Parts: sequence; C-alpha cells; structure tokens
Amino acid sequence: MAEIETREGYLPFRDYRTWYRVTGSLSSDRLPLVVAHGGPGCTHDYVDSFKDITAIDGRPVIHYDQLGNGNSTRLPDKGQDFWTVSLFLEELDCLLAHLGIQDRYALLGQSWGGMLGSEHAVLQPAGLKAFVIANSPANMKTWVAEANRLRLQLPADIQATLLRHEDAGTLTDPDYVAASRAFYDRHVCRVVPWPKEVARTFTIMDEDNTVYRNMNGPTEFHVIGTMKDWSIEDRLHQINVPTLLISGRHDEATPLVVSPYIQNIPGCRWVVFEDSSHMPHVEEKELCLKTVSDFLMESD
Repeated sequence: MAEIETREGYLPFRDYRTWYRVTGSLSSDRLPLVVAHGGPGCTHDYVDSFKDITAIDGRPVIHYDQLGNGNSTRLPDKGQDFWTVSLFLEELDCLLAHLGIQDRYALLGQSWGGMLGSEHAVLQPAGLKAFVIANSPANMKTWVAEANRLRLQLPADIQATLLRHEDAGTLTDPDYVAASRAFYDRHVCRVVPWPKEVARTFTIMDEDNTVYRNMNGPTEFHVIGTMKDWSIEDRLHQINVPTLLISGRHDEATPLVVSPYIQNIPGCRWVVFEDSSHMPHVEEKELCLKTVSDFLMESD
C-alpha cells in the first residue's frame, strides 16, 4: 500500500500560532474532515486515531491543537475574558481559509469540540457539508448533573475520597487524582492502561491546564468557568447539513446529555457504541472509524 502523505504546519492566528496536521492529500475529491478536539483544553493526541479514516476512504483528515493547547502557542497568563467560544470559532475559520477548504469540508467535534462545532454549524457556513458530533453536551447544566449522578454510582470509599479532598481544596493530592481516575476509567476511556495518545493528552493538560481551568473549572464535577451556563439547545434547529451523533453506552455524555441534538437537529442520526464510554474512536476504533467514514461518503 502506498504511504499516506502527511504534512504539519502552523497557522498564523492573531499574534500567535496554531499547529495543524493534514493526513492525506487536499487534492482528493473526498470531503476533507477537520477534527476539533475536546476539553476545552485538551490536545489533538487523544483523537489522533481519526487520521486512519484516510486509509479507509482516501479522505484527507486535518487535526489541530486549539490555541493555548499542545503544539500551539501557550498563553498561561490569559484569564477568563480571553478564552471564549468566539475566539475558537475565529480560529477554526482561519484554519479553513488557510488550508483553502472553506468552500467544502466536513467537521467532526469530540466532546467540547462538538460544542464548538455546533456553534459553527448553527451559523450555516456555506462550505460545511457534513457534521459529526462525538460525545458532546448540548447544555452544561445537564452535563454537570449527569456527571454527578454517575459519580454516585462509584464505590463508597472513592466517593468519600473525592468529597474529602474537594472540601479541603486539595484537588492535586494523589489520592484525589486516583479517585478521579476511577470515574475516568468507567466513563471517559475504558481501555486500561490508557493508550499512549490518550495518556499524552492528559499529561500535557497536567503541565498546563490554563484553558480547561478558565473555561471549565477544576474538575468534571465542578464546572465554574466561562462555560458553566452554556447551552445550544434552542439554536440546534438552525443546523442544516447531514449530522451524525455518536456516543458510548457508558459515556459521561449520557443519553440525557446528547438527546437535544437528536430532538432538535433535522434528520440527525444517532449511533451508540455498546462497549465504549467517552472515546469510541479509541475503545471501538475500527467500528467507530468505519461508521464515520460511511456517513461522510454519503456527502462526498
């Protein structure tokens, strides 16, 4: 099999740089797929597997690290007023224009990436031809309520450890981190040990959690950042392209969390991966990538 072309570069964005990678050729007649990672404040690493769609159907796949994250310019001194949805929408538009694909592309957003993608899609950009929402909330209040409901299903000693350190404000204590990991192993990624690319994202976030801390908050259970009141439920009917929603049976993005997408986006399809939580692209990689590829081929 011929080697797949890959190139990396930097997009000049405002006074900063946004890192991106193109897998495959943009001269392909397939819709290029842009992958927006989650967080807010993660990196492209944990969604890296989507690049293998290129080998399935010849489609170019674009990954990027959103500003403040990963290989892009880090801005640890910026506060809440800087990290906004509009910032990341502007960055996405600049990326599409920089690559020359703004007139014809597909977008896949995972978790926060799907929230960002929805904010993009409701604006009805002419070039967006297909949209994949992966494991994303439509309303942060529902997301937090469901995360805390799932937390109550953890073993009693783990719940007690979480509560004790939260009350003491010792969220970096190794015992708290280990107790949080019990939740993650159930509802975020059920592959144990975590694959290298997933572990890499969390390691980088541990080094610099600026974006996550400002937009989300200290933990999945305590969303006190700028996104705490975010909702897109009442605007979803404006999305006018073929849309696929994917989630996992054990996902922290529970059916209640993702259902507004199904209820409000005209014709939205929903696929649930039975052996996955928040990362079907890792937990059931082959089936997940084929599902996304099959959907996108209908829009090619």
